[in-house]
Amino acid sequence: MIRQKTQKELVIDLTGPDGNAFALMAYAKRLAEQLGMNYHVIIDEMKQGDYEHLVKTFDFHFGDYVVLER
Repeated sequence: MIRQKTQKELVIDLTGPDGNAFALMAYAKRLAEQLGMNYHVIIDEMKQGDYEHLVKTFDFHFGDYVVLER
């Protein structure tokens, strides 16, 4: 069987050190730059609420590329 090459997925454990707000914003900046998105707008949106809002905003923008685990 011949299978199409799949894109490597990034998994972030929200209960570990990569799950804190500052780490998620750093991931958002890096990913946005790689995808040609305006990271300023995304990070500003992430900061508009509590941690749950930040995670949901991250997932909205990068959920196709990143798996978040609790």
